[in-house]
Amino acid sequence: MSELIQFLDSKGVSLADDQKAVLSSSDKSTLVVPLIHQRILSVSGEDTEKFLQGQLTCDVKAVTSRGSSLGAHCNIKGHMISLFRLLGVKNDEIWMRMSHDIFDSALTNLKKYIVFSKAQATDISEQVSGIGITGPGAQALVERFFEQSPSEDNGVLKLSNGIVVRVPGDRYEIWMETAQLVELLDKLPDEVGLGATNDWILGEIDAAIPDLRANTQENFIPQMTNLQALNGVSFTKGCYTGQEIVTRLQHRGVLKKPMYVAEVSSESAPQPGQKISSASGSSVGEIVLAAPVKSESAQFRVLAVINKKAADEEELQLADSSSSLKILDLPYELDPELFTRKDRTV
Repeated sequence: MSELIQFLDSKGVSLADDQKAVLSSSDKSTLVVPLIHQRILSVSGEDTEKFLQGQLTCDVKAVTSRGSSLGAHCNIKGHMISLFRLLGVKNDEIWMRMSHDIFDSALTNLKKYIVFSKAQATDISEQVSGIGITGPGAQALVERFFEQSPSEDNGVLKLSNGIVVRVPGDRYEIWMETAQLVELLDKLPDEVGLGATNDWILGEIDAAIPDLRANTQENFIPQMTNLQALNGVSFTKGCYTGQEIVTRLQHRGVLKKPMYVAEVSSESAPQPGQKISSASGSSVGEIVLAAPVKSESAQFRVLAVINKKAADEEELQLADSSSSLKILDLPYELDPELFTRKDRTV
């Protein structure tokens, strides 16, 4: 049992049986969420940047200079094996934060390519843990802890034992050595409460930030989850695994299935990979992420990859259910040319 799990247990925090999710949540407006549903992979060594630059969709050089970025590792067909946030902790070390669900396979796939590089990939989840901070007092809490805070999305504050990153939605992630993180949690002011894993996932959905689970690995090309709109794909950095397919779609193809934010009422929580149907019964998409709008609510907010024509023109529902989906506005804009262009050369 990790020191973070022991701390949460001592505070009477309700956890899932597998200890990979916090179930209980405070009713306070500013929440600190233990990110126990995620793990940290460290890639380190003198070839770290060079190795990752040749494997990932994002510009790793930009990560080194700015501090953080979303990114993906694709198979040769351009479908995402893993999806993560990169954290540039040192000049020769980058942390990759990702879901428990996909961690082992993501590590295995990276290790296939790293053997000829002067770099190594290591699971450091036992040594490093994270919290997410969300709500109106998020920035003030970060500054109370560290006297300053990152000023822009994907900006970071590097620590001697970890890193702070600002993420979309005026939220922050702190990743650091577990013992020191527990010390921070033990000093939370009275106006701040501990939040549930679903609170954090709902924030990700509201910011329309995709993630992968085991049931959706290798289901999506990056643009199908709007990763290019979140600066998680570079079209100028050169080759990486799957790059030809990803670039061809961007410049010469037509994106038929982007990602949407939607709401649905359902007796059971929608699951990643669950199919979405049109009124005629045709399968037109699938769930990426889902979270209840409120604790124990039957109303769920979801991210879903859906055929654009069906989303524009038809009534949608969860497959094998009468639960209708209501499409909501994205918090960012997608390039309209993605849905029309066909003849532009790369």
